[in-house]
Amino acid sequence: MQANVQFEQTYRQLPERFYSNEYPKPASAPSLLAFNEDLAVSLGLPNDWIADEEVLSLLAGCRQLEHPPPLSMYYAGHQFGHFNPSLGDGRAMLIGEIVSPDGHRFDLQLKGSGPTTHSRGGDGLAPLGPVIREYLMSEFMFHVGVPTSRSLAAIATGDSIYRERTEPGGILTRVASSHIRFGTFQYFAARADQDALERLMSYVIERHYPECATAEQPALALLEAIAQRTAHLIAAWQALGFIHGVMNTDNMLVCGETIDYGPCALMDTFRADQVFSSIDQGGRYAFHQQPGIGQWNLMALADALLPMINGDQDTKIALAKGALETYAPAFKSAYAAQTAAKLGLPHEETPQESESQFQALLACMQSNQLDYTQTFIELERGLLEEAPVRESLKPWFDDWLKTLPLDKDSAIRAMRRANPSIVARNHQIEFAIAEAYQKNDLSRFHGLLGAIKTPFDRTHLESPFASPPQPEETVLRTFCGT
Repeated sequence: MQANVQFEQTYRQLPERFYSNEYPKPASAPSLLAFNEDLAVSLGLPNDWIADEEVLSLLAGCRQLEHPPPLSMYYAGHQFGHFNPSLGDGRAMLIGEIVSPDGHRFDLQLKGSGPTTHSRGGDGLAPLGPVIREYLMSEFMFHVGVPTSRSLAAIATGDSIYRERTEPGGILTRVASSHIRFGTFQYFAARADQDALERLMSYVIERHYPECATAEQPALALLEAIAQRTAHLIAAWQALGFIHGVMNTDNMLVCGETIDYGPCALMDTFRADQVFSSIDQGGRYAFHQQPGIGQWNLMALADALLPMINGDQDTKIALAKGALETYAPAFKSAYAAQTAAKLGLPHEETPQESESQFQALLACMQSNQLDYTQTFIELERGLLEEAPVRESLKPWFDDWLKTLPLDKDSAIRAMRRANPSIVARNHQIEFAIAEAYQKNDLSRFHGLLGAIKTPFDRTHLESPFASPPQPEETVLRTFCGT
């Protein structure tokens, strides 16, 4: 392969019961839709890596690495609160790991490349629409500063697959710090496999949390470290108005990155109980539920880690509970800092005041059906006296002006760092997918992709990509694509 790129698979250092060998289904007529050159460079891949026909064949499942073959991972998970002890990668295969020039290790995974040991009767394939959605969403999340898996390549397979209708197929090359999930621990805990739990814990600590290795209780230190990262991740989601849609424990990574952009969406008109996912009938994963679900998922992880905490059962539970209790204050602190910045307020000086102001603003947004992203831009323009704020926002705006620092330039700078002018809006993604399907036209996809790579650039305010949807364009439901 070009430039002798070497893939590793350190996950194979774990026993064979952690994974299964897999072989992708070759795409019949693969074509490249997008390649993430910036990500490739950061990984240390050659600039023209994708130009090698062997590389395209590899990412399309048409060519196999000589040794070792791709693998899929075993894991369990709570899905909408119900425990499933046997899940695993049903349409994803890990082709290898790569160490970037700065020393960080990343997984490269093919998503939608065919059935695996864990497909449970499914075809293991992905429609092109969800591939486009995940590429756009993950890149937006990265560039706006949210920890996330990323997309290296999007490929059309040339094959048709059937969901509710016949759709073109696609394969996404996904990159993450690792694909180890809360559910990976749950899988071995459900089998009372103490040896596997200890091996997995050691691997995760070495790869992601080396500071935990010397702790008096490594399992406890690991739980707390994962709780901290999860708190900061979900605080970032909330500040951005992002709704994941399927916060099952098998969709939560121990490294603290966002993964599985299935029925996700970004808020248009603000509504605290907003749900987009077509499969979330009860609203379990609604926007305002996400912080609490994060803690619920951590409790499930703590239960899986319990056998590795020293002490009798009561002591184990008490210690795990103490570690979990660090989540709520960590989330509150991270969220308060981000929301204060969105309002240009000095959070450190008046944290309670800035928090209450933000909650009052959300209430105003909801009662007046205001767009979440655009409201912060409107506040900024009102502060600059570029445009008056709407009457429904005026009482809150006047109160807010009284709390701003005298140096309004510093407030503007903070707001411009915290409030994107453009987000990957649901309707624009759907337009891009529709044009790719109906016209084989990727111009909207590439136009939107280019814009969301600089989400804080205020020149985007004049772009149609930044505009909220018209009533007839509003997306009410999103789908996972499995």
